[in-house]
Amino acid sequence: MKNIIDISGLNKEYSGKKVVDGLNLSVEQGELFGFLGPNGAGKTTTIRILTTLTKPTSGTVLINGIDAAKDPGKVKEVFGVVQQHLSLNRDLTIAENLELHARLHHIQAAERKKRIAELLDYVELSEHRDYLIDDVSGGMKRRAMIARALLHRPKLLFLDEPTVGLDAQTRRRVWDLIRRMNRDGATVFLTTHYIEEAEALCQKVGVLHHGKLIALGSPLELRQTLGMVAVEMQSEGNGTRYRYFPDRARASQFIQDLPGSERVIMRASNLEDVFIELTGQKVMGD
Repeated sequence: MKNIIDISGLNKEYSGKKVVDGLNLSVEQGELFGFLGPNGAGKTTTIRILTTLTKPTSGTVLINGIDAAKDPGKVKEVFGVVQQHLSLNRDLTIAENLELHARLHHIQAAERKKRIAELLDYVELSEHRDYLIDDVSGGMKRRAMIARALLHRPKLLFLDEPTVGLDAQTRRRVWDLIRRMNRDGATVFLTTHYIEEAEALCQKVGVLHHGKLIALGSPLELRQTLGMVAVEMQSEGNGTRYRYFPDRARASQFIQDLPGSERVIMRASNLEDVFIELTGQKVMGD
């Protein structure tokens, strides 16, 4: 499968401090990729470089074979971006926001009308097309931003914290939309501080820490590296300690040998366990 993102030896420094440190990463066309890291790991800087907003100190970024630093105009035709923060014009309706963006992409009138109607239907906002942005829910705003990002039929979609601030039911509705976009052929590059979101959606995840890629693989592969079964040992004064085992049999044997004073829970491990063991931190937004 062809790579749609190729990052090679990427470095970014601010005032002599390396924020991205020798990053090498490839994302295959059609992949749903999760990019994780604690606060200050360098995720936001990497995304800014990938989306041509920031130039690297050194190294190369190819998007669909195009050098992002040398030909940013051409690269922008390849991708769409859904930012974490609301970036819709609040004085316009949902449909008017899409109309404005389509004009900025120089989409001709007949194609604009058809494409906007298709996308409003795709994100289930046709009945709300004439609502002002401030008059719709957070989930509808997010879906409108996704529709806007898809107007020029990008091969690659960057989603930066796409469900932040949404309730659980609305988050899952956005998850379904992300899965549908991926099934329909879009490569999705997702950043999130909801670990369960990455585990539910992503075929592969990369973990960034202090500007370096410290883990790469499917959620299952990363769990297998740590151990498929987690044992939590809770004792007064010492907090909770964790041990990981390849299977329940070995976890059970370990529990039998423990003193009876501790409260013990055995459960399946998850991607959050992997993340915390690798970084020593809970995931946070950059």
